[in-house]
Parts: sequence; structure tokens; C-alpha cells
Amino acid sequence: MKYSFFSLSRNAVNYHRDWPLAWRSPAPKPHYDVVIIGGGGHGLATAYYLAKEHGITNVAVLEKGWIGGGNTGRNTTIVRSNYYLTENARFYEHSLKLWEGLSQDLNFNVMFTQRGVLNLAHTLADLENQARRGNAMRLNGIDALALNRQEVASMVPALDLSPTARYPILGGLLQPRGGTARHDAVAWGYARGADARGVDIIQDCEVTGIRRDGNRVLGVETSQGFIGVGKVGVAVAGHSSVVAGMAGLRLPIESHVLQAMVTEPVKPMLDTVVTSDAVFCYVSQSDRGELVIGGDIDGYNSYAQRGNLPVLEHVVGAAVALFPAISRLRMMRLWGGIMDMSMDGSPIIAKTALDNFYVNCGWCYGGFKATPGSGWCFAHTIAQDRPHEINAPFTLDRYTLGRAIDERGAGPVPWMH
Repeated sequence: MKYSFFSLSRNAVNYHRDWPLAWRSPAPKPHYDVVIIGGGGHGLATAYYLAKEHGITNVAVLEKGWIGGGNTGRNTTIVRSNYYLTENARFYEHSLKLWEGLSQDLNFNVMFTQRGVLNLAHTLADLENQARRGNAMRLNGIDALALNRQEVASMVPALDLSPTARYPILGGLLQPRGGTARHDAVAWGYARGADARGVDIIQDCEVTGIRRDGNRVLGVETSQGFIGVGKVGVAVAGHSSVVAGMAGLRLPIESHVLQAMVTEPVKPMLDTVVTSDAVFCYVSQSDRGELVIGGDIDGYNSYAQRGNLPVLEHVVGAAVALFPAISRLRMMRLWGGIMDMSMDGSPIIAKTALDNFYVNCGWCYGGFKATPGSGWCFAHTIAQDRPHEINAPFTLDRYTLGRAIDERGAGPVPWMH
């Protein structure tokens, strides 16, 4: 979609009254071949790849709010594939490769910048674990660089590398191809791309019930009426258990709130993403100069998009210990996203016991960075009624079969270590 300078100027002075919509807002049809519940990044990506890769365009994406108003807009925008286990490494590397061509594929700038993701080592044990993970990454064809203390100091001079540092830094593991993307732009790009291929994106359409006949789903009850379905895919992040429960299914996940926050903007001081498993903190700098800070989940089940003060205090304390210069910055805003935590820290992208009902959940800390790969694999699973080999390990029954994918690199959390 191209606009001249005069068109842009004209729309600027008339408050964009004549600005065309990026995607349609249709009324729902009585029946769709596929209904995707959830209009976040994963749901929109699934619809886009159903249309693009499989030619299935009679698809509806049902979003109870507005596009980009859920977890897609409530994260720290980190993209990486620095995983240890082969199953996760293959999946997240596939996703990262999709990220690398996503702006061109969607013809929409998702602002993906490969500024690198650096994981700090504070102890000798950290260095050994990072060497092990780095070797595993390279064996899986993923970029990984082990940095010593001097190389970390040269790369991130704002870190406290003094002898009296609260958390001594001995080195780090860098994935140069990792980075960040603009979360809103990802949702908008997939929404526009799916709409252009004939997908109906229906906002303000909350699913309130699921109608079954035996082992088959007939349709979904919504705030805009009943919609018949051929197949249903669920991609609602922290509310996965709620929606699956409408179909009579119980999922092996818990929902927790994960807080994040940004400081007032400052001049460029951090051109990479810095993470620390030891202090459960990760920091990057946005294009507007804000420092984006995140940490561990709040330790209680919740569907609220806000957190509690103790975790906020811990995360801020950890960030200041790593970067003492930020201690006087003002906190501008904070938010919470709802994490659907699986039992082993790895996702579920699978068919269920129902004939035409599929789930995409259990992303823990990996939801945003998985967006392209998740949608691509979920679309294949729905269209072909079987998983792709990339997501074949992420079955719903792996826990009962003793095939858990217990990923130590899933996120900066103590219970995964």
C-alpha cells in the first residue's frame, strides 16, 4: 500500500478520517472451514499460513477484544533460538528463520532488529552450562559465541564489571542473530496479510461456549451469535484452559502473570539484549530510548494483566545491580501478560482427543519469539490433520507417555534449572 507525500500530508491534517482500514471488519458468516479462537500473534499467524501455505481461506479469527490488545502487546519483544534440547532448537530456529524474512513476506515492517541476545555467566557453573548449551546450539546449526569477561565488558560497557559487583560477571553466551521486534507491528502485519488472502478477522467477538456432538465440535457460541465450524484451533495463551474447558477438555497448564516495565527514555546505551538466569532479569533498549525490563513470573495463578510489588522490586533491584547507571531513571509504566505455563517449559501444538479440535498453548516465556514458527506449524497441523515433523514432539499426551521436553534454556526461571 503506497501513499504519496501529499496523501500523507492531507490525512495528517484531517486526523486520518479518510485513511483506509488495514483490514476488513466483517460480520461473521454462519459457517467456516476453520475458526481460530484468539486474535493475537499466534492466531493471526496461523490464519495467514493456512491461507498462504495450504490454500484454506474460508477462515475466521475470533478476537474478544481488539487486535494487539492481549498478550501480543504485553511482552518484552525478545526473539532468540538459543535452546539446548534438539526439539526446541529445531522449532525456534525455524521460527527465527521466518522472522528474518517476515517483513518482506508480509510487505510490512515488523521492525525486527538482530541486535543479539547475550546471556551472562556469573559463576564457573554458569560458564560450564553455557559451554554445553553453546555446543548443542552449534551442533543444531544455530549461531553461538562464548564471550570472556573482557569481551562482555567491551560489548556492554554499562554493565557493572567491577571487583565489588553484586553479581560478578565472568563471561557470557551470545546469539548474534537474536534480537527484538515491534510486537504491535507483528500483529498488524499478520492481520493485514491474512485479510488480504480472504481471512475474516472478527473483533469484539468473545467465544462463550463450544457446541459438541459426541467427539466432534459443531461450532462455537459467541457474543455475535453461533458460528458453525469444520475445524477449531485455539490460540489464546493464558486463557487456553478456559476455552478448552468449554469443549470438555482439561489442559496440563497453569496461568501466571509475568510483569514487564519500561523506564523513561535515555540516549542509546544498550544495543543488545542482556539476560541473566542467575538474577532472573533481562534488559534491552527500545527504539524510543526506553529501557525494557522483565523478570520472573509472579508465583500464583492469575488471569489478571497486572502483577504485585514484590516481583517488581526484585526485577528492578536486579536490573540496577547489573546496570548501576539506571538507578535514577523513573519508571514510566508497567504491565502484565498472562503466561500459560506447561509442565516442562515447552509448548503444546497438537491435535486433541476431539476429532476437529486443536490447541496451541503452554508457551511459558517463549510465546512472542515463537509467533511465526507457531503459526506455521499450527496451520500445518490443522490443515493436514497431523503435526509437521518440527512440532511432532510437542504433543498433548507426551506427559502421560514420559516424553516431557524439559528445556533448561526455556527462560530465566529457577524452577526450570
